[in-house]
Amino acid sequence: MGTALTTAAAGFGTGLSLIVAIGAQNALVLRQGIRRQAVFTVVAVCALSDAVLIAAGVAGVGAVVTAWPPALTLVGLIGGGFLISYAALAARRALRPSALTATGATAGSRRAALLACLAMTWLNPHVYLDTVLLLGSVAAGHDGQRWAFGIGAVLGSLCWFTALGYGARLLSGFFARPGSWRVLDGLIAATMGVMGVTLLVGAL
Repeated sequence: MGTALTTAAAGFGTGLSLIVAIGAQNALVLRQGIRRQAVFTVVAVCALSDAVLIAAGVAGVGAVVTAWPPALTLVGLIGGGFLISYAALAARRALRPSALTATGATAGSRRAALLACLAMTWLNPHVYLDTVLLLGSVAAGHDGQRWAFGIGAVLGSLCWFTALGYGARLLSGFFARPGSWRVLDGLIAATMGVMGVTLLVGAL
């Protein structure tokens, strides 16, 4: 039992080290959390997606993905284009910022957040490289305890997205000013723009 807990703790830490880095997915969760719109949906999609990808990596699917490199190239082209488009939308919001409206999400905003979250998760080649290949290879090093490692990584992902999504509301006072949204959306636009260009360049 002690070995399993130690391995799970290693998985928890490794998972967090890969997920906490600022990226398009985290930026979306942060924004939805601050606006208090579709937070549960976005957090659930991110956590469940990570769980599926981590399980695939632990099960050895990473070797299959590596066997067909064009798959990552195709995902890179689609994902890069999507991120650049989302960066353009964030840049437009930064030019015309509005104050925070902490109201419940409408069906449209919930659907839009869900689609954006799915795209940023499944159209990002780095997700497959980090979550499936890297975590999968590290988990394989734990032999019989690799699933304990995977469970730890899944818990790390769940804790992070929950804390980011529901903890973001503590910043609602700061983001009650339009200027604050200008800064956040500007950072989101820059982050997604750079990631989008990087994915396209890497794919080409």
